[in-house]
Amino acid sequence: MHALPKGTSVPWHRVINAKGEVSRRRRPGDELSQRMRLEEEGVGFDLRGRVALARVQWRPGASKRRKRS
Repeated sequence: MHALPKGTSVPWHRVINAKGEVSRRRRPGDELSQRMRLEEEGVGFDLRGRVALARVQWRPGASKRRKRS
């Protein structure tokens, strides 16, 4: 995320790591803020603090394919 240009439209809180976890942040508490935002959008976490990547992973072009059906 830090390499993205300023003004990008990528919502920062939707980016999680390859393990399905919210990554640690420099400022304590930012991880909780990210998790709360995701939960407000309906993203569920398991007991280890992970999300099911197979269910929530972004797939480029997937929404376009669904619309054609």
